Amino acid sequence: MRNILILILISGIWSCKPEKIQVQNFATFTSQQVTGVTVSDKGRVFANFPRWREGVKHSVIEVSEKGTSTAYPDQEWNNWKMGKTVSDSVFVAIQSVVAFENILYVLDTRNPLFKGVIDSPRVFAFDLSSGQLIKTYMLSKESFHKDSYINDLRVDKKNGKIYFTDSGHAGIVVVDIKSGKSFRVLDNHPSTLADTDHLTFNNGVWKNTVHSDGIALDTQNDMLYFHALTGYNLYALSTKKLITENNKEIEESVKLIAKTSAPDGMIIDSSGNLFFADLENKKIMKLDISSGKISVVVEGEKIKWADTFSIYKDELYFTNSRINEAKGDISEMEFSINKIKIN
Repeated sequence: MRNILILILISGIWSCKPEKIQVQNFATFTSQQVTGVTVSDKGRVFANFPRWREGVKHSVIEVSEKGTSTAYPDQEWNNWKMGKTVSDSVFVAIQSVVAFENILYVLDTRNPLFKGVIDSPRVFAFDLSSGQLIKTYMLSKESFHKDSYINDLRVDKKNGKIYFTDSGHAGIVVVDIKSGKSFRVLDNHPSTLADTDHLTFNNGVWKNTVHSDGIALDTQNDMLYFHALTGYNLYALSTKKLITENNKEIEESVKLIAKTSAPDGMIIDSSGNLFFADLENKKIMKLDISSGKISVVVEGEKIKWADTFSIYKDELYFTNSRINEAKGDISEMEFSINKIKIN
């Protein structure tokens, strides 16, 4: 009898299937194409809408647990329209938002409608306690090009730097947090250039060339990961080498980490796992950096161009920007922020 019970228990263990991950909707936006999402240390959720077309209601919002949203930091910052005067107190073309400690970093490409940079790309840093602007980081003329589209950022507290990808004109930009000084590296380098000029989806071929886009910072091992959007190669670079500003040493230290699916945004969790999308196949993937193993986290119709990731209390928040589907009139299209349990 005892042996039979043991066999039943063993059989039960081996036949047990992992629980299917559920995708939960956090917020939905009709006619407003969301790209960026970030969750602060206190659980506040922020999102942004790029100025890729006319009709952007708000560039940056804060989203409540009920899915309702308010302009952040206020309506005035979000009032800019095409043709209006550009100033240092308006959002022009926001591509990403990143909450780090008690600061919200808002990245303004200053490249509305992809028609070229009309003013120096910059990052607005807001104190999350007061909602007040505490610093503006403007990229120097040597740090960007007319066709630059500064895409995403990561904050490196240890080295006092902010790292950016440029998906319009391939390269990486580094800003010193204290001085505001910026410099550019890996300009048109093979590691930051796109591998292809298209991606393939069920609804057809999405024709575009997008260079260095996804970026993730491993603070435990001092490594910066980056990836072209239209590409299948994941690269990494030592931050210790990166901050030297020695172009030759920086280029020589770039490493090809893995062949992957074509992703958009990326993020690393506290356990050293790199999360990224498989855009062409409606999946979210995970790379165990220590072992090199790549696995599928979740897939299906609720994954529609998983654009940007943020992690809070073992939940991965991501945006569905549906870029390959958003052609022409998007007034009836729905874009969303979703989340999944990752531990």
